[in-house]
Amino acid sequence: MSSKPATPFFKEFAGLLIIGLISFLALAIFLFRSSFFFTESGYLYHYQNFINQKVEVYEGPGLYLKIPFSFTVTRYAQDWTVNFGIAYSGHQIRKKGPIQVTFADTYTAKIPVTFRYKLPRHEEKIKRIHREFRSFDELIDSLLIKTSRDIVVMTATQYTGEEFFLGGFNQFKASLEDQLRNGIYQTERRQIEIEQMTLAPVGLDQEDSTQLRKAKTLVWKTIPRLGPSGKRLRLENQLNVYGIELVYVALGDPLPEEQLEQLLADKKRLVAERIKAVQEQETAKEQAKTVQLRGEVERTKSRQEALKEKDLAIIAKQRDVEVAEKQKDKEIIDYQKAKQLAEIDKTKDLAIAKAEQEIEKVNKAKELVIAQANLAIQKANFEAAQFEAKAILEMGIAEAKVLKAKYAARIPDIYRAEIQKEIAQIIYPNIKDMKITMPRNVVNLGDKNPNLQTNLDVLSSFATIGVMEGLEKKALDQLPLTTD
Repeated sequence: MSSKPATPFFKEFAGLLIIGLISFLALAIFLFRSSFFFTESGYLYHYQNFINQKVEVYEGPGLYLKIPFSFTVTRYAQDWTVNFGIAYSGHQIRKKGPIQVTFADTYTAKIPVTFRYKLPRHEEKIKRIHREFRSFDELIDSLLIKTSRDIVVMTATQYTGEEFFLGGFNQFKASLEDQLRNGIYQTERRQIEIEQMTLAPVGLDQEDSTQLRKAKTLVWKTIPRLGPSGKRLRLENQLNVYGIELVYVALGDPLPEEQLEQLLADKKRLVAERIKAVQEQETAKEQAKTVQLRGEVERTKSRQEALKEKDLAIIAKQRDVEVAEKQKDKEIIDYQKAKQLAEIDKTKDLAIAKAEQEIEKVNKAKELVIAQANLAIQKANFEAAQFEAKAILEMGIAEAKVLKAKYAARIPDIYRAEIQKEIAQIIYPNIKDMKITMPRNVVNLGDKNPNLQTNLDVLSSFATIGVMEGLEKKALDQLPLTTD
Protein backbone atom coordinates (compact mmCIF):
# COMPACT_ATOMS: atom_id res chain seq x y z
CA MET A 1 0.00 0.00 0.00
CA SER A 2 1.70 3.29 -1.07
CA SER A 3 1.43 6.68 0.82
CA LYS A 4 0.04 9.74 -0.90
CA PRO A 5 2.39 12.70 -1.47
CA ALA A 6 1.83 15.88 0.66
CA THR A 7 -0.32 18.44 -0.92
CA PRO A 8 0.97 21.95 -1.66
CA PHE A 9 -1.40 23.34 0.96
CA PHE A 10 0.31 21.53 3.79
CA LYS A 11 3.73 22.59 2.52
CA GLU A 12 2.67 26.24 2.35
CA PHE A 13 1.13 26.07 5.83
CA ALA A 14 4.29 24.58 7.32
CA GLY A 15 6.41 27.32 5.73
CA LEU A 16 4.14 30.07 7.05
CA LEU A 17 4.18 28.48 10.49
CA ILE A 18 8.00 28.45 10.59
CA ILE A 19 8.15 32.07 9.43
CA GLY A 20 5.62 33.07 12.06
CA LEU A 21 7.57 31.34 14.82
CA ILE A 22 10.81 33.02 13.75
CA SER A 23 9.11 36.41 13.63
CA PHE A 24 7.53 35.87 17.01
CA LEU A 25 10.85 34.89 18.55
CA ALA A 26 12.56 37.89 16.98
CA LEU A 27 9.82 40.20 18.23
CA ALA A 28 9.97 38.65 21.69
CA ILE A 29 13.76 39.09 21.82
CA PHE A 30 13.44 42.67 20.59
CA LEU A 31 10.77 43.49 23.17
CA PHE A 32 12.79 41.79 25.93
CA ARG A 33 15.91 43.74 25.05
CA SER A 34 13.90 46.94 24.78
CA SER A 35 12.65 46.47 28.34
CA PHE A 36 16.16 46.97 29.84
CA PHE A 37 19.08 49.33 29.32
CA PHE A 38 22.60 49.19 30.72
CA THR A 39 24.81 52.04 31.97
CA GLU A 40 28.63 52.07 31.94
CA SER A 41 31.25 53.69 34.15
CA GLY A 42 32.60 57.02 32.84
CA TYR A 43 29.28 58.13 31.26
CA LEU A 44 26.21 60.09 32.30
CA TYR A 45 22.81 58.93 30.97
CA HIS A 46 19.82 61.22 30.35
CA TYR A 47 16.62 59.15 30.58
CA GLN A 48 13.26 60.62 29.38
CA ASN A 49 9.91 58.75 29.59
CA PHE A 50 7.21 59.95 27.14
CA ILE A 51 4.33 58.37 29.04
CA ASN A 52 4.76 59.91 32.48
CA GLN A 53 7.07 62.75 31.34
CA LYS A 54 9.71 61.58 33.84
CA VAL A 55 13.34 62.69 33.34
CA GLU A 56 16.20 61.12 35.27
CA VAL A 57 20.01 61.14 35.13
CA TYR A 58 22.00 57.98 35.80
CA GLU A 59 25.69 57.77 36.68
CA GLY A 60 27.88 54.69 36.95
CA PRO A 61 27.30 51.10 35.85
CA GLY A 62 23.85 49.54 36.36
CA LEU A 63 20.80 47.79 34.86
CA TYR A 64 17.44 49.59 34.64
CA LEU A 65 13.90 48.58 33.55
CA LYS A 66 11.99 50.51 30.89
CA ILE A 67 8.79 50.35 28.89
CA PRO A 68 9.50 49.61 25.22
CA PHE A 69 8.90 52.45 22.72
CA SER A 70 8.18 54.95 25.53
CA PHE A 71 11.59 56.50 26.31
CA THR A 72 14.89 57.85 25.02
CA VAL A 73 18.34 57.47 26.59
CA THR A 74 21.13 59.91 25.66
CA ARG A 75 24.68 59.13 26.74
CA TYR A 76 27.21 61.85 27.69
CA ALA A 77 30.87 61.18 28.40
CA GLN A 78 31.98 62.56 31.76
CA ASP A 79 35.40 63.65 30.40
CA TRP A 80 36.15 64.75 26.87
CA THR A 81 39.17 66.04 24.97
CA VAL A 82 39.07 68.59 22.16
CA ASN A 83 42.29 68.34 20.20
CA PHE A 84 43.48 71.02 17.75
CA GLY A 85 46.45 69.59 15.87
CA ILE A 86 48.35 67.75 18.68
CA ALA A 87 49.21 64.09 18.24
CA TYR A 88 46.96 62.41 20.77
CA SER A 89 45.31 59.00 20.94
CA GLY A 90 42.21 58.03 22.87
CA HIS A 91 38.53 57.19 22.60
CA GLN A 92 36.95 60.26 24.13
CA ILE A 93 38.49 62.80 21.77
CA ARG A 94 37.44 65.09 18.95
CA LYS A 95 40.25 66.01 16.54
CA LYS A 96 40.54 69.28 14.63
CA GLY A 97 43.35 71.11 12.88
CA PRO A 98 45.62 73.71 14.56
CA ILE A 99 43.96 77.03 15.37
CA GLN A 100 45.10 79.92 13.16
CA VAL A 101 45.45 83.19 15.09
CA THR A 102 46.35 86.78 14.24
CA PHE A 103 48.54 88.70 16.64
CA ALA A 104 48.31 92.41 17.45
CA ASP A 105 51.05 93.25 14.91
CA THR A 106 49.05 91.46 12.12
CA TYR A 107 51.38 88.47 12.03
CA THR A 108 49.65 85.10 11.97
CA ALA A 109 50.50 81.64 13.29
CA LYS A 110 49.00 78.21 13.79
CA ILE A 111 48.85 77.04 17.41
CA PRO A 112 48.28 73.35 18.27
CA VAL A 113 46.36 73.12 21.51
CA THR A 114 44.42 70.50 23.47
CA PHE A 115 41.57 71.13 25.91
CA ARG A 116 40.12 68.56 28.29
CA TYR A 117 36.72 69.22 29.89
CA LYS A 118 34.70 67.49 32.58
CA LEU A 119 30.88 67.47 32.65
CA PRO A 120 29.09 68.22 35.93
CA ARG A 121 27.63 65.46 38.07
CA HIS A 122 24.73 67.66 39.02
CA GLU A 123 21.40 66.34 37.77
CA GLU A 124 19.86 69.74 36.97
CA LYS A 125 22.96 70.81 35.01
CA ILE A 126 22.80 67.66 32.85
CA LYS A 127 19.09 68.20 32.24
CA ARG A 128 19.77 71.77 31.10
CA ILE A 129 22.57 70.63 28.79
CA HIS A 130 20.25 68.06 27.23
CA ARG A 131 17.43 70.58 26.81
CA GLU A 132 19.67 73.02 24.94
CA PHE A 133 21.93 70.68 22.94
CA ARG A 134 19.93 67.41 22.70
CA SER A 135 23.05 65.29 22.11
CA PHE A 136 26.65 64.99 23.20
CA ASP A 137 28.01 65.64 19.68
CA GLU A 138 26.04 68.85 19.46
CA LEU A 139 27.43 69.90 22.87
CA ILE A 140 30.98 69.37 21.62
CA ASP A 141 30.50 71.05 18.24
CA SER A 142 28.36 74.00 19.38
CA LEU A 143 29.96 74.78 22.75
CA LEU A 144 33.28 73.13 23.53
CA ILE A 145 34.97 73.44 20.13
CA LYS A 146 33.58 76.92 19.47
CA THR A 147 34.49 78.23 22.93
CA SER A 148 37.98 76.72 22.77
CA ARG A 149 38.69 78.20 19.35
CA ASP A 150 37.30 81.64 20.22
CA ILE A 151 39.27 81.91 23.44
CA VAL A 152 42.54 81.11 21.65
CA VAL A 153 41.84 83.63 18.84
CA MET A 154 40.84 86.43 21.23
CA THR A 155 43.78 85.82 23.57
CA ALA A 156 46.26 85.95 20.67
CA THR A 157 45.24 89.57 19.92
CA GLN A 158 46.65 90.54 23.30
CA TYR A 159 50.21 89.69 22.14
CA THR A 160 52.48 90.65 19.29
CA GLY A 161 53.96 87.87 17.21
CA GLU A 162 57.47 88.69 18.35
CA GLU A 163 56.32 88.90 21.97
CA PHE A 164 54.56 85.53 21.74
CA PHE A 165 57.52 83.66 20.27
CA LEU A 166 60.14 85.40 22.40
CA GLY A 167 58.92 84.58 25.90
CA GLY A 168 55.12 84.95 25.96
CA PHE A 169 54.30 81.27 25.44
CA ASN A 170 53.77 80.35 29.11
CA GLN A 171 51.86 83.56 29.84
CA PHE A 172 49.59 82.83 26.87
CA LYS A 173 48.80 79.37 28.27
CA ALA A 174 48.10 80.76 31.76
CA SER A 175 45.75 83.37 30.25
CA LEU A 176 43.80 80.62 28.41
CA GLU A 177 43.30 78.61 31.60
CA ASP A 178 42.29 81.70 33.58
CA GLN A 179 39.62 82.76 31.08
CA LEU A 180 38.17 79.26 30.65
CA ARG A 181 37.83 78.83 34.41
CA ASN A 182 36.85 82.32 35.54
CA GLY A 183 35.38 84.03 32.48
CA ILE A 184 36.54 85.69 29.25
CA TYR A 185 38.19 89.12 29.60
CA GLN A 186 36.33 92.22 28.49
CA THR A 187 38.77 93.83 26.06
CA GLU A 188 39.24 97.02 24.11
CA ARG A 189 41.58 97.90 21.26
CA ARG A 190 44.07 100.55 22.17
CA GLN A 191 47.39 101.86 20.91
CA ILE A 192 49.90 101.38 23.65
CA GLU A 193 53.59 101.83 24.13
CA ILE A 194 55.55 98.64 24.70
CA GLU A 195 59.16 98.14 25.74
CA GLN A 196 61.47 95.78 23.92
CA MET A 197 64.91 94.72 25.02
CA THR A 198 67.56 95.36 22.31
CA LEU A 199 71.33 95.71 22.11
CA ALA A 200 72.97 99.11 22.14
CA PRO A 201 74.63 100.29 18.84
CA VAL A 202 78.19 99.21 18.20
CA GLY A 203 80.76 102.04 18.26
CA LEU A 204 84.29 102.86 19.26
CA ASP A 205 84.96 103.67 22.89
CA GLN A 206 81.42 102.64 23.81
CA GLU A 207 81.49 100.57 26.95
CA ASP A 208 77.77 99.63 26.87
CA SER A 209 77.81 98.14 23.37
CA THR A 210 77.32 94.65 24.82
CA GLN A 211 74.58 95.68 27.20
CA LEU A 212 70.81 95.34 26.73
CA ARG A 213 68.71 98.46 26.68
CA LYS A 214 65.00 99.20 26.50
CA ALA A 215 63.40 100.44 23.28
CA LYS A 216 59.83 101.83 23.25
CA THR A 217 57.44 101.11 20.36
CA LEU A 218 53.76 102.05 19.69
CA VAL A 219 51.50 99.18 18.71
CA TRP A 220 47.74 98.45 18.57
CA LYS A 221 46.74 95.70 20.99
CA THR A 222 43.62 94.22 22.52
CA ILE A 223 44.00 94.63 26.25
CA PRO A 224 41.73 93.56 29.12
CA ARG A 225 39.56 96.23 30.71
CA LEU A 226 39.99 96.92 34.39
CA GLY A 227 37.29 97.70 36.92
CA PRO A 228 37.35 100.37 39.68
CA SER A 229 39.11 97.95 42.06
CA GLY A 230 41.84 97.21 39.52
CA LYS A 231 40.55 93.73 38.72
CA ARG A 232 39.90 92.56 35.18
CA LEU A 233 36.33 92.75 33.96
CA ARG A 234 34.98 89.48 32.60
CA LEU A 235 32.13 88.25 30.41
CA GLU A 236 29.79 85.50 31.51
CA ASN A 237 31.52 82.16 31.27
CA GLN A 238 29.32 79.78 29.27
CA LEU A 239 31.14 76.77 30.70
CA ASN A 240 30.27 77.84 34.26
CA VAL A 241 26.60 78.26 33.20
CA TYR A 242 26.41 74.56 32.37
CA GLY A 243 28.79 73.48 35.15
CA ILE A 244 31.46 72.29 32.71
CA GLU A 245 34.94 72.31 34.25
CA LEU A 246 38.30 72.73 32.49
CA VAL A 247 40.69 69.94 33.42
CA TYR A 248 43.84 71.16 31.65
CA VAL A 249 45.21 73.00 28.62
CA ALA A 250 48.20 71.73 26.63
CA LEU A 251 49.98 73.74 23.92
CA GLY A 252 52.05 72.25 21.13
CA ASP A 253 54.84 73.90 19.13
CA PRO A 254 53.32 76.97 17.43
CA LEU A 255 54.03 77.45 13.71
CA PRO A 256 54.52 81.12 12.67
CA GLU A 257 53.74 82.41 9.18
CA GLU A 258 56.60 82.77 6.73
CA GLN A 259 57.13 86.51 7.19
CA LEU A 260 57.08 86.25 11.00
CA GLU A 261 59.45 83.30 10.86
CA GLN A 262 61.75 85.29 8.56
CA LEU A 263 61.59 88.25 10.93
CA LEU A 264 62.55 86.08 13.88
CA ALA A 265 65.34 84.44 11.88
CA ASP A 266 66.68 87.84 10.71
CA LYS A 267 66.60 89.14 14.24
CA LYS A 268 68.51 86.11 15.45
CA ARG A 269 71.04 86.60 12.65
CA LEU A 270 71.42 90.31 13.39
CA VAL A 271 71.86 89.59 17.04
CA ALA A 272 74.52 86.99 16.20
CA GLU A 273 76.29 89.46 13.88
CA ARG A 274 76.02 92.12 16.56
CA ILE A 275 77.54 89.81 19.06
CA LYS A 276 80.33 88.90 16.65
CA ALA A 277 81.08 92.58 15.91
CA VAL A 278 81.04 93.41 19.56
CA GLN A 279 83.36 90.50 20.27
CA GLU A 280 85.80 91.67 17.57
CA GLN A 281 85.67 95.21 18.93
CA GLU A 282 86.18 93.95 22.44
CA THR A 283 89.07 91.77 21.24
CA ALA A 284 90.79 94.81 19.66
CA LYS A 285 90.25 96.81 22.83
CA GLU A 286 91.64 94.04 24.93
CA GLN A 287 94.70 93.68 22.68
CA ALA A 288 95.45 97.42 22.96
CA LYS A 289 94.95 97.23 26.69
CA THR A 290 97.27 94.24 26.80
CA VAL A 291 100.13 96.13 25.08
CA GLN A 292 99.61 99.06 27.41
CA LEU A 293 99.48 96.82 30.41
CA ARG A 294 102.74 95.12 29.44
CA GLY A 295 104.60 98.47 29.65
CA GLU A 296 102.89 99.19 32.93
CA VAL A 297 103.91 95.76 34.12
CA GLU A 298 107.57 96.37 33.24
CA ARG A 299 107.62 99.78 34.96
CA THR A 300 105.83 98.38 37.92
CA LYS A 301 108.25 95.48 38.03
CA SER A 302 111.28 97.86 38.06
CA ARG A 303 109.72 99.95 40.82
CA GLN A 304 108.94 96.84 42.75
CA GLU A 305 112.55 95.60 42.45
CA ALA A 306 113.89 98.93 43.79
CA LEU A 307 111.34 98.97 46.55
CA LYS A 308 112.17 95.37 47.32
CA GLU A 309 115.89 96.13 47.78
CA LYS A 310 115.07 99.14 49.95
CA ASP A 311 112.63 97.12 51.98
CA LEU A 312 115.22 94.35 52.43
CA ALA A 313 117.78 96.81 53.77
CA ILE A 314 115.24 98.33 56.13
CA ILE A 315 114.15 94.91 57.22
CA ALA A 316 117.77 93.89 57.92
CA LYS A 317 118.34 97.00 60.10
CA GLN A 318 115.09 96.45 61.88
CA ARG A 319 116.05 92.85 62.47
CA ASP A 320 119.38 93.89 64.09
CA VAL A 321 117.59 96.39 66.32
CA GLU A 322 115.06 93.77 67.29
CA VAL A 323 117.85 91.28 68.10
CA ALA A 324 119.63 93.84 70.33
CA GLU A 325 116.38 94.73 72.08
CA LYS A 326 115.58 91.09 72.61
CA GLN A 327 119.12 90.46 74.04
CA LYS A 328 118.70 93.42 76.40
CA ASP A 329 115.30 92.20 77.48
CA LYS A 330 116.75 88.74 78.02
CA GLU A 331 119.57 90.03 80.25
CA ILE A 332 117.13 92.10 82.31
CA ILE A 333 114.87 89.11 82.71
CA ASP A 334 117.78 86.86 83.73
CA TYR A 335 118.93 89.41 86.38
CA GLN A 336 115.44 89.79 87.77
CA LYS A 337 115.04 86.03 87.78
CA ALA A 338 118.33 85.51 89.72
CA LYS A 339 117.34 88.21 92.19
CA GLN A 340 113.94 86.65 92.71
CA LEU A 341 115.51 83.19 93.16
CA ALA A 342 117.89 84.54 95.85
CA GLU A 343 115.02 86.15 97.70
CA ILE A 344 113.03 82.96 97.41
CA ASP A 345 115.96 80.86 98.79
CA LYS A 346 116.40 83.28 101.75
CA THR A 347 112.72 83.20 102.52
CA LYS A 348 112.77 79.44 102.21
CA ASP A 349 115.70 79.08 104.73
CA LEU A 350 113.94 81.33 107.25
CA ALA A 351 110.75 79.34 106.84
CA ILE A 352 112.65 76.07 107.34
CA ALA A 353 114.31 77.37 110.55
CA LYS A 354 111.01 78.53 111.94
CA ALA A 355 109.44 75.21 111.03
CA GLU A 356 112.24 73.28 112.81
CA GLN A 357 111.79 75.41 115.97
CA GLU A 358 108.07 74.76 115.90
CA ILE A 359 108.66 71.03 115.41
CA GLU A 360 111.09 70.94 118.39
CA LYS A 361 108.56 72.74 120.58
CA VAL A 362 105.87 70.30 119.52
CA ASN A 363 108.13 67.28 120.27
CA LYS A 364 108.99 68.59 123.76
CA ALA A 365 105.36 69.23 124.52
CA LYS A 366 104.56 65.73 123.26
CA GLU A 367 107.24 64.18 125.50
CA LEU A 368 105.90 66.11 128.49
CA VAL A 369 102.38 64.92 127.80
CA ILE A 370 103.62 61.30 127.45
CA ALA A 371 105.58 61.51 130.76
CA GLN A 372 102.58 62.92 132.56
CA ALA A 373 100.42 60.19 131.10
CA ASN A 374 102.90 57.46 132.14
CA LEU A 375 103.03 58.93 135.67
CA ALA A 376 99.27 58.86 135.89
CA ILE A 377 99.20 55.29 134.57
CA GLN A 378 101.85 54.09 137.11
CA LYS A 379 100.02 55.84 139.92
CA ALA A 380 96.76 54.18 138.84
CA ASN A 381 98.48 50.75 138.61
CA PHE A 382 99.98 51.23 142.14
CA GLU A 383 96.64 52.15 143.59
CA ALA A 384 94.99 49.22 141.76
CA ALA A 385 97.63 46.79 143.10
CA GLN A 386 97.16 48.10 146.67
CA PHE A 387 93.42 47.71 146.34
CA GLU A 388 93.75 44.20 144.85
CA ALA A 389 96.13 43.08 147.65
CA LYS A 390 93.85 44.51 150.28
CA ALA A 391 90.87 42.76 148.65
CA ILE A 392 92.76 39.43 148.56
CA LEU A 393 93.77 39.81 152.19
CA GLU A 394 90.27 40.61 153.27
CA MET A 395 88.87 37.67 151.26
CA GLY A 396 91.46 35.21 152.73
CA ILE A 397 90.69 36.35 156.30
CA ALA A 398 86.97 35.98 155.62
CA GLU A 399 87.39 32.48 154.13
CA ALA A 400 89.63 31.42 157.04
CA LYS A 401 87.01 32.60 159.52
CA VAL A 402 84.34 30.70 157.60
CA LEU A 403 86.47 27.53 157.55
CA LYS A 404 87.28 27.91 161.25
CA ALA A 405 83.60 28.30 161.98
CA LYS A 406 82.82 25.18 159.94
CA TYR A 407 85.43 23.09 161.80
CA ALA A 408 84.28 24.46 165.13
CA ALA A 409 80.72 23.58 164.35
CA ARG A 410 81.47 19.93 163.47
CA ILE A 411 81.14 17.10 166.11
CA PRO A 412 84.38 15.06 166.13
CA ASP A 413 82.83 11.62 166.03
CA ILE A 414 80.40 12.54 163.26
CA TYR A 415 83.16 14.25 161.30
CA ARG A 416 85.38 11.15 161.65
CA ALA A 417 82.57 8.91 160.48
CA GLU A 418 81.95 11.08 157.44
CA ILE A 419 85.68 10.92 156.61
CA GLN A 420 85.69 7.14 156.90
CA LYS A 421 82.59 6.99 154.73
CA GLU A 422 84.25 9.10 152.06
CA ILE A 423 87.38 6.88 152.28
CA ALA A 424 85.30 3.75 151.83
CA GLN A 425 83.50 5.27 148.80
CA ILE A 426 86.87 5.95 147.24
CA ILE A 427 88.73 2.71 148.12
CA TYR A 428 86.17 -0.05 147.68
CA PRO A 429 85.11 0.73 144.10
CA ASN A 430 88.82 0.82 143.16
CA ILE A 431 89.79 -2.55 144.77
CA LYS A 432 86.64 -4.43 143.82
CA ASP A 433 88.27 -6.58 141.10
CA MET A 434 91.86 -6.12 142.25
CA LYS A 435 94.07 -9.00 143.56
CA ILE A 436 96.65 -7.80 145.97
CA THR A 437 99.73 -9.65 147.13
CA MET A 438 100.43 -8.35 150.45
CA PRO A 439 103.94 -6.99 151.00
CA ARG A 440 105.85 -8.07 153.93
CA ASN A 441 107.54 -4.82 154.64
CA VAL A 442 106.21 -1.23 154.58
CA VAL A 443 107.53 2.11 155.57
CA ASN A 444 107.88 3.03 159.15
CA LEU A 445 104.54 4.20 160.44
CA GLY A 446 105.82 5.58 163.65
CA ASP A 447 106.04 3.68 166.81
CA LYS A 448 104.14 0.71 165.42
CA ASN A 449 105.65 -2.60 164.32
CA PRO A 450 106.89 -2.30 160.70
CA ASN A 451 105.74 -5.75 159.85
CA LEU A 452 102.20 -6.11 158.54
CA GLN A 453 100.52 -8.79 160.52
CA THR A 454 97.24 -9.21 158.71
CA ASN A 455 95.31 -8.13 155.59
CA LEU A 456 93.40 -5.67 157.70
CA ASP A 457 96.61 -3.92 158.55
CA VAL A 458 97.45 -3.60 154.89
CA LEU A 459 94.06 -2.22 154.03
CA SER A 460 94.28 0.18 156.91
CA SER A 461 97.58 1.47 155.55
CA PHE A 462 96.18 1.99 152.06
CA ALA A 463 93.13 3.62 153.52
CA THR A 464 95.26 5.96 155.49
CA ILE A 465 97.24 6.93 152.40
CA GLY A 466 94.05 7.45 150.37
CA VAL A 467 92.48 9.51 153.16
CA MET A 468 95.49 11.75 153.33
CA GLU A 469 95.51 12.34 149.60
CA GLY A 470 91.75 13.02 149.53
CA LEU A 471 92.01 15.45 152.46
CA GLU A 472 94.92 17.21 150.79
CA LYS A 473 92.96 17.58 147.54
CA LYS A 474 89.86 18.79 149.34
CA ALA A 475 91.90 21.31 151.32
CA LEU A 476 93.47 22.59 148.09
CA ASP A 477 90.02 22.92 146.44
CA GLN A 478 88.70 24.89 149.39
CA LEU A 479 91.63 27.32 149.50
CA PRO A 480 90.84 30.73 147.88
CA LEU A 481 92.57 31.62 144.61
CA THR A 482 95.26 34.28 145.00
CA THR A 483 97.26 36.25 142.51
CA ASP A 484 100.80 37.39 142.79
